[in-house]
Amino acid sequence: MSPSGRTVLDARDITRALTRISHEILERNKGSEGLYLLGLHTRGVPLAHRIGEKIAAVEGHEIPVGSLDVTMYRDDLRSQPTRSPHKTSVPGGIDGKVVVLVDDVLFSGRTIRAALDALNDLGRPASVRLAVLVDRGHRELPIRADHVGKNLPSALAERVSVHLAELDGTDEVVIA
Repeated sequence: MSPSGRTVLDARDITRALTRISHEILERNKGSEGLYLLGLHTRGVPLAHRIGEKIAAVEGHEIPVGSLDVTMYRDDLRSQPTRSPHKTSVPGGIDGKVVVLVDDVLFSGRTIRAALDALNDLGRPASVRLAVLVDRGHRELPIRADHVGKNLPSALAERVSVHLAELDGTDEVVIA
């Protein structure tokens, strides 16, 4: 147990979840043709790269992986104006691609709504899917993930924290 909460996924659990999500994406898309992974800042970006590496290992070639910052598309900017934007990087563009948005936690759905708005400014994908490491429920918008690492029922007052080796030095999901 983490000193600041209960660990619900450890490094091995996260690896297994990302492997399963990678295979689900390939099965649903019937291969990697036209796939584009787009990680949402901050923790969705390294997760998208990990999924991209797993898909490349299966398919034998890399697929495009980009990053998307939704800060300027959020509907809570007036209440939380101190957010600092990150860089959006979409090498090769998304027109006609099957874009898989990747994020760490799906909660209210407002971040994904902002991501869909941001996509409109970047191009016109053939379709958009959503992959998340953790779905904790409590949706405020009609948004559902296509690929979920773990459904984690939680209380509204609880906090779900995803720690990734690339950013935090360790892989774990903690609920407190």
